[in-house]
Amino acid sequence: MSIMVPSKTPALITPGRQALDSALHQLDQAAEQLGLDDGLRTMLATPRRSLTVSVPVRRENGRMDVVQGFRVQHNVSRGPAKGGLRFHPDTDIHEVTALAMWMTWKCALVGIPYGGAKGGVAVDPSTLTERERERLTRRYVNEVMPLIGPDQDIPAPDVGTDAQTMAWIMDTYSVHTGFPVPGVVTGKPKTLGGSHGRLSATSRGVQIAALAALGRSPAGSTVAVQGFGKVGAPAAQFLADAGCKVVAVSDVTGAVYACGGLDIPALVAYAAEAGGVRGFREADALTHDELLELDVDILVPAALEGAITEANAPRIRARLIVEGANGPTTPEADEILTANGTTVVPDILANAGGVIVSYLEWVQNLQAYSWSAEEVELKLRELMLEAFAEVKSVAAERGLTLRQAAHVIGVGRVVEAHQLRGLYP
Repeated sequence: MSIMVPSKTPALITPGRQALDSALHQLDQAAEQLGLDDGLRTMLATPRRSLTVSVPVRRENGRMDVVQGFRVQHNVSRGPAKGGLRFHPDTDIHEVTALAMWMTWKCALVGIPYGGAKGGVAVDPSTLTERERERLTRRYVNEVMPLIGPDQDIPAPDVGTDAQTMAWIMDTYSVHTGFPVPGVVTGKPKTLGGSHGRLSATSRGVQIAALAALGRSPAGSTVAVQGFGKVGAPAAQFLADAGCKVVAVSDVTGAVYACGGLDIPALVAYAAEAGGVRGFREADALTHDELLELDVDILVPAALEGAITEANAPRIRARLIVEGANGPTTPEADEILTANGTTVVPDILANAGGVIVSYLEWVQNLQAYSWSAEEVELKLRELMLEAFAEVKSVAAERGLTLRQAAHVIGVGRVVEAHQLRGLYP
């Protein structure tokens, strides 16, 4: 039985629907490897809970707008649901479902006791004032309140949200409960119980995965980063610190290239002042497509889903792709990259650093205790390298790609938990 339900009508093929089709395709491949029956396949393909809400927000001029919000809990067989909250105008229920599914496999793969969840609000945060973002966040939390909690579902920052957003969520939830509940979110400011290393955890995990997959000294290895944001920019710095030469980066404003390597701190400062990397004088301009097709050792797609497709995959020359974003490579592109000998470290492994340190933050909150930055980084590194070694071993034993092996491990662990718990009633 195939669990793929692809969209056939062009008008219905949204980026979110494409992401969900990719997630279902990957699940289908893992189910075949694991020999799962139809009932288990259907259960794994179906979210446990999906909530769509209307979120009214009062604008500064007094006008009231209403936007759609979502929260999906994909699977909770291994523990409470965990997943980010994104504010993005193209967010829809399909995208949120795909991201929640990937989070389920990711948590199982790296061995932390969570299920997968995701939230989203279909809004462009750049069009909101600070007070409008706060009102929107608090109203969204009010609408999804029955689903979230430190023992139920723990949100975290994602695209368009940040530590301040998490602080508002924590406060809104705490006001309703009548006492402070720092463990209801992760990725919050350290003053409110946030963890050392959480802000850069996803990026640090990308660096750890990239260097492990590279398998040699990083000195002089060339890197291109698509998406110079809160994941891509620190990842570029971490890779440069390790000895790599970051030659190109891009963001929504454009792409820049310097064959001798970019000055990452200078570029970060420039982008903060100019609103993006476009126009950086110490580099040449590139198109977004040209960056993806550069002849580099490592390509880090760290923007949104669907960046590498069957249209551009044949022209990609990077020997190693390390997915900082969720779902940046379509299944069709995966087949082309595999045929061309390109190694892809999949998203559910490469960007797992964020959820690993979120877990560490949650544990610290539950214990009312905190670890040092050095302790957090050590635990992150251990979990990342252990997961990478296991994925590499399974891939070699079964003749699979790293993505297929990662899904076999992650899906297999969720299946095992479900079977051990049984079906109620």
